[in-house]
Amino acid sequence: MTPHPSSADVTALLVEWAGGQGGTLDRLLPLVYAELRRLAGGHLRRERRDHTLQPTALINELYLQLVRQHAATWQNRAHFFALASRLMRRILVDHARARQAGKRGGGATAIVLDEDAAAVSSSSAEADRSLEVLAVDEALSRLTALDAEQGRIVELRFFAGLSVEETAHVLDRSPRTVKREWRLAKAWLHRELGSARS
Repeated sequence: MTPHPSSADVTALLVEWAGGQGGTLDRLLPLVYAELRRLAGGHLRRERRDHTLQPTALINELYLQLVRQHAATWQNRAHFFALASRLMRRILVDHARARQAGKRGGGATAIVLDEDAAAVSSSSAEADRSLEVLAVDEALSRLTALDAEQGRIVELRFFAGLSVEETAHVLDRSPRTVKREWRLAKAWLHRELGSARS
């Protein structure tokens, strides 16, 4: 496993970036690229196999989104990765919406939030995962409005595919807290997604 760059180094660059120093993002990306690629891979594992974006392309689109984050007040490295994961989710949801334009209706798909590896499965062998991503995204938006921390945990566990320990690290919480909130969030989402299907 590649060692993470120093949190102090990353945080210092984030502070420079928030202060408007030019070229900071270009100096930051090489330090965080491996972790961004891992996040991108986690997001893409939840997508259909023939998705047009690959991890590198998703990071490139993320870069374009990050360039627009002029007013961001970065708290620390964890805050940066949480935002990066959120932006990746938006990019993938936008792709799913574009794919589903004109394809309204069709069969319902079962969405499973697995305890060990936040995973999506469908009732048919290769059901369109775009519908699943959109359904979970809409439910997650409602959950986040009710409980922002649970929303972030679901985003990192489900969309980014992070483990409990990795999620705890990004959010600066204990693994025990993440497990508890993950259980509560999953119960809420199962109920929400179940009522949406019926």
